[in-house]
Amino acid sequence: MTSSATPHHATTKKDGIPLGKIAGIPVYLAYSWFVIAAITVIFYGPFLMDFLPYLGNWAYLVGFAVALLLAISVLIHELAHALSAKAFNWPTEKIVLNLWGGHTQFENFTSSPGKSVVVALAGPASNFVVAGVIWAVDAVTPLQGVPGTLADLLMWANLLIGIFNVLPGMPLDGGRLVESAVWKATGSQDKGTIAAGWSGRVIVVALLMWFIGRPMIIGDWPNLNILVVTVLVCGFLWMGASSSIHHAKLRSRLYLVSAAGLAERAVGVPNSATVADVLDISPAGSPAVVICGPDGKPQGVVDFGAAAAVPPQSTTTTPVTAVAHALGAGAYVPEWSKGQELIQYLARLEGGEYAVVDHNGIVTGLLRQQAVVTAITGKEARRSGRA
Repeated sequence: MTSSATPHHATTKKDGIPLGKIAGIPVYLAYSWFVIAAITVIFYGPFLMDFLPYLGNWAYLVGFAVALLLAISVLIHELAHALSAKAFNWPTEKIVLNLWGGHTQFENFTSSPGKSVVVALAGPASNFVVAGVIWAVDAVTPLQGVPGTLADLLMWANLLIGIFNVLPGMPLDGGRLVESAVWKATGSQDKGTIAAGWSGRVIVVALLMWFIGRPMIIGDWPNLNILVVTVLVCGFLWMGASSSIHHAKLRSRLYLVSAAGLAERAVGVPNSATVADVLDISPAGSPAVVICGPDGKPQGVVDFGAAAAVPPQSTTTTPVTAVAHALGAGAYVPEWSKGQELIQYLARLEGGEYAVVDHNGIVTGLLRQQAVVTAITGKEARRSGRA
């Protein structure tokens, strides 16, 4: 059960089956949930058949009821995240119930260490409340048979979900405690996220040693079910922790992403210009030349190799459009664009080149995708097609 702040994306069928909205927040049941539901039925069916022999094969139906109740518990957990975030005016994009429980996805917002902790701990707190309510009801009016068994399973499941999620490491909610502590101490959320990611990796190692390593050391091979669950859970946690570290490192380099800072110098020419006009403006291929339409909007970029190949006697009659390749639709950005806002905008555009324009719409530069990738990752991007 995790929460994440991500760029806004339109909802697609990949999110799963829409279950409606709660407090205005769309809720989806991912197709992967049916995998965990099947595992739950297979795991609890035989157990319930032994515990309540009179059920017979109906025990598997009760097992499916367990899966549904667990999904409701996860939904309550995620709603606690979303509603506490709503109190801070953080826009929630959606809640998705999936193979690993679920996650709450937020749109962009401004956070702080304290608020981050409140939102993160609201999820586990809701599970403790649910477990407490079930315990109190059962203490006053003990339930018997199937209802009593389901109540017991749901109580213990919520207690375990709450305890598991407060473990201090990403991607668990408790990881936000580590993140916020380091964030508060250093003033850098990215450093906090990286620390929480490494803490999550330590938790993975500890879980593997406790549930698999310890039994093997004392000569007691771990139960197959425990082995499978431990490997799956630890795999999920390791991937989540590693992803947190990776994205934090990328975010820490966002200040380097600037349209004006990364663009090479360029000038604009009307699409009625000729190759001779281009060679007069940029005889050595620098600055880059961007072709603009009658409305002044960038349309293409001159290929200087093609321009140089035009016979000298034909340069005055060859249109510039004959030695240029087109830019993607709307592939131009203001020169003051920077950071995450710029990256999100470029992600919606086609192609790998973008004209940079000033406040008057005049072309001042040419931004290449490779330059942006290099700035974010610190590594040269692999060339694919045109640079």
